[in-house]
Amino acid sequence: MSSTSGALPQPRRGRPGPWPPAPPPQPQAQPLSWAKRTGFQSRVSGESLPSASAPNSGQVPLPRPAERPSDLESGPPARPSSTLPAPPAAAGNGERQHPPAPPPQARTRRRDSEGGRPNGQAAAPPLPRLQEEEEAPERQAHVKYELRDTPGMLPLVVYGFQHYISMVGSIILIPLVMVPAMGGSADDMAAVVSTVLLVTGMTTLLHMFVGTRLPLVQGPSFVYLAPALAIINSPEFFGLNDNNFKHIMKHLQGAIIIGGAFQVVLGYTGLMSLFLRLINPVVVSPTIAAVGLSFFSYGFTKIGTCIEMGILQLLMVVIFALYLRKIKLFGHRVFLIYAVPLGLGITWAVAFVLTATGVYSYKDTSHALRSSPWFRFPYPLQWGTPVFSWKMGLVMCVVSVIASVDSVGSYHASSLFVATRPPTSGVVSRGIGVEGVSTVLAGLWGTGVGSATITENVHTIAVTKMGSRRAVGFGAILLVLLSIIGKVGAFIASIPDVMVAALLCFMWAMLCALGLSNLRYSATGSSRNSIIVGLALFLSLSVPSYFQQYGVHPSVNSSVPTYFQAYIVASHGPVHTGSGGVNYVLNTILSLNMVIAFLVALILDNTVPGGRQERGLYVWSEAEAAKRESAFIKDYELPFKIGRPFRYLETVVYHR
Repeated sequence: MSSTSGALPQPRRGRPGPWPPAPPPQPQAQPLSWAKRTGFQSRVSGESLPSASAPNSGQVPLPRPAERPSDLESGPPARPSSTLPAPPAAAGNGERQHPPAPPPQARTRRRDSEGGRPNGQAAAPPLPRLQEEEEAPERQAHVKYELRDTPGMLPLVVYGFQHYISMVGSIILIPLVMVPAMGGSADDMAAVVSTVLLVTGMTTLLHMFVGTRLPLVQGPSFVYLAPALAIINSPEFFGLNDNNFKHIMKHLQGAIIIGGAFQVVLGYTGLMSLFLRLINPVVVSPTIAAVGLSFFSYGFTKIGTCIEMGILQLLMVVIFALYLRKIKLFGHRVFLIYAVPLGLGITWAVAFVLTATGVYSYKDTSHALRSSPWFRFPYPLQWGTPVFSWKMGLVMCVVSVIASVDSVGSYHASSLFVATRPPTSGVVSRGIGVEGVSTVLAGLWGTGVGSATITENVHTIAVTKMGSRRAVGFGAILLVLLSIIGKVGAFIASIPDVMVAALLCFMWAMLCALGLSNLRYSATGSSRNSIIVGLALFLSLSVPSYFQQYGVHPSVNSSVPTYFQAYIVASHGPVHTGSGGVNYVLNTILSLNMVIAFLVALILDNTVPGGRQERGLYVWSEAEAAKRESAFIKDYELPFKIGRPFRYLETVVYHR
């Protein structure tokens, strides 16, 4: 008994640990300089830094840097601080204290499209975004001059001229494609270029005063180019010998006027306000991208006619716009802003020197420059009385809807840069109505295409940091003055066609990229959005290809160049009904890439379930709240009290 009572109690045996036993902790890899600078947290085994997903790991979690909005207006994100938090105070026994475990949470199941993971798992932290700009933006809008700012006289002249020079490709290149397709001469091309400069200046001023009042250049839109080429290659125009250009131009004028009148009704009746509920970034993005992709058959096919100069021209623009984009001269990114004119000037000079020295022989294109008058005054109906055809007009009505969708995306993105708030649906409808009036003016003067907000506006504002509408208005006045100088139009008309094709390759690629950039307003990681956009883009190439290749035989239509074969679909399309006009309309519309992309994206985005944040719905200002803000009224109110006639539309029709 005594021996038993005197024995020491044996220690209590602990519970066995997990099996297999956890490996010993590995020393953490020292992050590289890039990781220190950006706060990158790797998720690779052996290199991962502590995260909030492992609260019981015995390590202090790193603080997550504050995320800035990824919208266009936010500019480059601020650099996250690389300073690590101080470790917790050590216990008296020298051991590091572990942070307390968080309370257990209910395991809920979330959809991956909403940004979570199944079974309540924490989502992985987003990868940091690299900062391209070296300096922090001075303003939230990330522009030097906002909408109502008034720069001095010298900055007004410089920035106004710079704004249009940076968009010169979008303004002048369309006539250089269309006029030769219509059988026009170099003098006809010079006259059309002068007309485009005049109408661009007039419609930009019109939009700045009675439209949305945003600093957006109105001009010939690539949206109208494909349907215009389809009308030019209509069956009724085959076999024309004399006055091909004027005869086709009069039919184009009639169709453009009908499409513009339809757009006026769409804007000023308030239908656009209702239509805005269906238009979102997931719809706008593939629609605009399809406009640029639709001309792939023209681009390099035309460059191949003179591969040396074409490749040189394309490389020069790419070098200036990409490799030299960060180089600044006098505080401006000259190479990025003037990539198109600089590349064109250098390549043209090289071609001239090689031709003059006999090393290279190229077609002389200076006839129009020598024969054109010094002064030319474009006037309405200069090509004759427009010819109205219901089937061609109906095609342009559908295209005017696509142009309105394109403009809506530009309105939203540009307002986030330069204005205090996005416009109301009434202001958007007012802008679409003015664009319809601008298209009617383009039809009366005979530019060959309709007028719309040039998509490159947003890129130009982001690069030049110029958002003042006064500077844009001053540049529009300069365009009007340049339009009456005949030598200017003739000089532009003398640009060699292979260089035009090379520039268009770059412009159409940029148009596609600008369209896809609208997806930043939606949940880009959403499988829903990715499938909708991918399906819309693929079908926008596949469905028109079926219509364009249906019934085509190698031995027919040999008079039409290969790069225009896609636009003769009205003569051989698969739709065959009892009406030739219905066949023409359906075959032409369904062969347009942008129409297919728009229809597919519109139907899917508005029928497939998705949250507002996931879809990235455009947020327009509320009319009642906007009326109480003086800054908003100054941004969008019509000048000289001319807004009184629109008061009924703004209060009753637009906002119902």
